[in-house]
Amino acid sequence: MPPPAFHPTFRESLAQLLEWRRDVRHFRNDPVDDALIAQLLRQAMHAPSVGLSQPWRWVVVRSAERRESIRENFAAANASAAAAYRGERAARYGALKLEGLRQAPVHLAVFADERTGTGHGLGRQTMPGTLTWSVVMAVHTLWLAARAEGLGMGWISILDPQPLNRLLDVPEHWIPIAYLCIGWPERESETPLLEESGWEQRLPYETLVLGR
Repeated sequence: MPPPAFHPTFRESLAQLLEWRRDVRHFRNDPVDDALIAQLLRQAMHAPSVGLSQPWRWVVVRSAERRESIRENFAAANASAAAAYRGERAARYGALKLEGLRQAPVHLAVFADERTGTGHGLGRQTMPGTLTWSVVMAVHTLWLAARAEGLGMGWISILDPQPLNRLLDVPEHWIPIAYLCIGWPERESETPLLEESGWEQRLPYETLVLGR
C-alpha cells in the first residue's frame, strides 16, 4: 500500500495536539474503558526503539493495596523534595498539586527491561541509555494518543523508584521509568499547570536552538 498523505488539516490538528498535551493532575472519577487503554497501549508500542528492542513493559495497577502503597511512596518522596526549598519557593512548592493518584481511574507503571534480547543489542554498545530513552518515547506516544481521545495523563516522578519492583511484583532487572495517572480531565488548558501557577515559564525558542 502507498503511504498515507497527511493533508494540511491533519497537520494543523497535529500541531494543536502537541500544543494541548498537558501533564494533568485534576481528574474526574469517571471510569475509562479497558478496551480504550488497550488500544492506546498498542498505539504507544509504535514508538521507535533502539535496535527494534521494544523494551517497554507496562503494568496496569488495579489493586487498591498496591495503589495505596504508591500513594504512601509519593507522600514520603514529596516531603523529602519539599524540604529542599526555602522561603517563597517552598511556599510555591507546597501549593502545587503534583499528583492525581486518588482521582485518576487508571494507574500505569512503565518499566524498561534492561535484559531484553530483542534487537540483539543493536545501537546500545556506545549509548546504552538508548534502551530507557526508547521507553520514554513510548510514554510520549501514549500521552499524545490519550490526549487525542480526550484523556488526560500525568507523570508522577516524585517517587522513590527503589521499592517499585517489589511493590508491583515485577522482575528486579526491570528499570522503573514512569508512573502514570490516566483519566478524564476536570479542566483543559493549552498552558502548562506549572506555568499557570507561576512555578516556571517556557524558555524562548532562540535560547534553545543553536547554529554552529
